[in-house]
Amino acid sequence: MNDQSQITATLQEVPFADLHISDLNPRSVVNEASILTLAENISAYGLIQNIAGFAEKGGIGVVVGGRRYRALALLQDDPRFQTITVKMAPDQETAQFWATSENAQREALHPADEIRDFGAMEKRGATVADIAMAYGATEAHVYRRLALANLPDPVIDALRNGEISLSNAAAFTISDDEKLSLEVLEQVRSQGESDHRIKKMLKPDAVKDSDRRAVFVGLDAYKEAGGRTGSDLFAEETLIDDPAILDELFGKKLEAAAATLQGEGWKWAESIGDSYIGWYQIDEMKLSRIYAEGGTLTDEQSEEYEALAELSEADDLADEGHVRLHDLQTILDGSFTDAQKAHAGVLVYIDNRGALQVEAGLVKGADKKAAIEAGILAKSNHAGSTGTKSPISQKLAVDLERIETGARQHAALRDPELLLALFAFQLSGKSGYSRVFGLRKDEVPNVPTTEMSGYVLDERLTKPTPSAKYGSDMARVFRAYKAKGPEFIMEEIIRHLASLLTVDADLAEVIDKMVETNIRDNFTPNAENFFGRVGGPYLTQQWRDLLDLNEDHPTATTFAKLKKGEKAEKLEALFGNGDVREAYGLTEAQADRIAEWLPEGMA
Repeated sequence: MNDQSQITATLQEVPFADLHISDLNPRSVVNEASILTLAENISAYGLIQNIAGFAEKGGIGVVVGGRRYRALALLQDDPRFQTITVKMAPDQETAQFWATSENAQREALHPADEIRDFGAMEKRGATVADIAMAYGATEAHVYRRLALANLPDPVIDALRNGEISLSNAAAFTISDDEKLSLEVLEQVRSQGESDHRIKKMLKPDAVKDSDRRAVFVGLDAYKEAGGRTGSDLFAEETLIDDPAILDELFGKKLEAAAATLQGEGWKWAESIGDSYIGWYQIDEMKLSRIYAEGGTLTDEQSEEYEALAELSEADDLADEGHVRLHDLQTILDGSFTDAQKAHAGVLVYIDNRGALQVEAGLVKGADKKAAIEAGILAKSNHAGSTGTKSPISQKLAVDLERIETGARQHAALRDPELLLALFAFQLSGKSGYSRVFGLRKDEVPNVPTTEMSGYVLDERLTKPTPSAKYGSDMARVFRAYKAKGPEFIMEEIIRHLASLLTVDADLAEVIDKMVETNIRDNFTPNAENFFGRVGGPYLTQQWRDLLDLNEDHPTATTFAKLKKGEKAEKLEALFGNGDVREAYGLTEAQADRIAEWLPEGMA
């Protein structure tokens, strides 16, 4: 091969019409869109780098600069590009070397170099369009690089050296504190930290503008109170840098909302910081619920309501239809009377979407006697009751208790040593009068009285144990039994101990933690085993609680009008069918709530 360092290249003015792509040129596949962009660049700035060619049969073959040649072909109406300066190779061997060397050495500009180059051009007055044209890039790409151009130099250096990723570098854009940025950089260099972790280190207390508190308060009110904001350019969100100010505004606005409601005649109104209030929280607060005195729709209005509700459920209802549906729902829901308000109150809270929610018609324990005397609240027939009848029947309560026992037994099978320790504990007499195993009876019930689906135990807890036949030779039977070996004997001990496990509440709590009892591993609520065995109003409340629905939400009102069996079927589908949950667009919190939900009274 010729010594390429001794080759003197010549420049030759060549009519563009005499040029063609040489077979020596290795680039055969090109992006047409990029050729158009390059043509615009050449038209604006001229041909900055010459193409290289070699005299071949039929003219000059382009061996280096195939993309430039294709771009120039689009500019032949411009006299400036009808004659081209070409760097000529003296022989085919040199042309071949140029072609392969150019292609092998072609390398995309490193993101760090682009960031610095784009930033420098912008400081010289170039527009984004100018930069995009000069580099053959899209404007969106230029914007992304310029968003990083103001990062401290050490951050860009770390990116260039491969010590942080491009997305790591983008995480640093949320900070305007260079000292802190450099401190964080030293901690994350070559550590493979996540972008989220870097952002938390730069702004540990920052709150996103999508936070329910921020949505409720509003960014304008927050800023007027002196609150500072930053931005996450790549997540397209605003960051709230003074959460203490946000919390103060949130609390005041929520209290003001409660005060407004109390001014409407309620005996009391209290704000709750939680994002959700369910029946269990109301139960823990010892509150009893009363209901608004519902109105009645005419036959014509009822038909109209059903038609509008059906359209709303299918997301096919116009704005005026929604207004009319709301008006009809207001009539149907009725309203609380002044007499009811005089004995009851409301809880107000902000949901995950930042919307104000109200739980109205709640009677405190201290007010129950007066509410009962006034005929506002029904008197309970059960001592110690909150004043509302439990939706769980006695028979259902027994079945749920057995399900809970079965789930604990199921989990205990995973820890044979624990079962043996409990067995010894009881046999030693140290358990006192507390029973650990039902050794004084034939069975510890773990199967509901009513045969049902949705409840499955380890088969070792349910397979029958055949008793010896009458008149059997017990000595022979025992020898055969023992001959099965220690492994079989231990398995039998563990199986029977698990099936006999029955403990009081205190010990049950300890055992549940140790074996990680999870009732939902064995029990999935469905229409047969639960929903079909409770009342319709209870099912309606559960539907609203699980899906975070207001009483006047179309999905809630449509559900409320269903027959009890239809309600039970819809709840069964919600619990047992992933496609149904996906169709409702559940949030992660709602999905977790359904996955963990258990009827009241279960552990």
